[in-house]
Amino acid sequence: MTTLQQQIIDDLKVQPAINPKDEIAKTISFLKSYLTKHSFLNGFVLGISGGQDSTLVGKLAQMAVDELNAETGESKYGFYAVRLPYGEQFDEHDAQDAIDFIKPTKVFTVNIKEAVDASERALVAAGITLSDFAKGNEKARERMKVQFSIAATQGLVVLGTDHAAEAITGFYTKFGDGAADLTPLFRLNKRQGRSMLKELGSPEHLYMKIPTADLEADKPGIPDEVALGLTYDMIDDYLEGKKIPEDAREKLEGYFLKTQHKRHLPITVFDDFWK
Repeated sequence: MTTLQQQIIDDLKVQPAINPKDEIAKTISFLKSYLTKHSFLNGFVLGISGGQDSTLVGKLAQMAVDELNAETGESKYGFYAVRLPYGEQFDEHDAQDAIDFIKPTKVFTVNIKEAVDASERALVAAGITLSDFAKGNEKARERMKVQFSIAATQGLVVLGTDHAAEAITGFYTKFGDGAADLTPLFRLNKRQGRSMLKELGSPEHLYMKIPTADLEADKPGIPDEVALGLTYDMIDDYLEGKKIPEDAREKLEGYFLKTQHKRHLPITVFDDFWK
């Protein structure tokens, strides 16, 4: 009988070990193929936070468009990096270091504070008060809305940073950072992404940075591992088929089962979820 652990590994397509060079090449090929198959597209857009995941996806996207431009002898394709702070970002220096490493075709900065605060005021006027957690989700959704707006005006594809260690926990905002056209890191866990950034020559402080969503004002910069009550090493070990402490396994599988709706398209009468 297939265990839940093996089912999850199969669903998320995680391999117990990777060759970073091969995965870099595979991802770049995937990105290039998508653009060439859809001739009306001009490139990619992604919000850059200064964390491991957006730095990796951004670098791979830039490499993909650079290769395509070299192969076609044109300058049609570009990668558009977007800075999306809410007011002032506490680790802005990391975001700028990531941009220096990626060397994007173009950089936009859109401060989402005014839009998020205006939305909150409109809800309050209607008698709806947002919790700090709910407002954090508003920030994530506003950031993704901006990226889709840029994509619409520039003929771009919106990239997402979701990977297996994030997908298994559902540790992202539905229709926020969970909304994207392409998710190039699907199949990889956290340590595998880290090994790819290292292979690409990223500054060490970017791939060794403590992951944080930084959405809640009451808990600024709270590490993901604190919020989850699990370490990424435990999550990665589980995804690689290894044994982890029983309490950690139960918590992780609980997250997976409770967040299945986030990994599913909108539910119809033909799906089992509602029965």
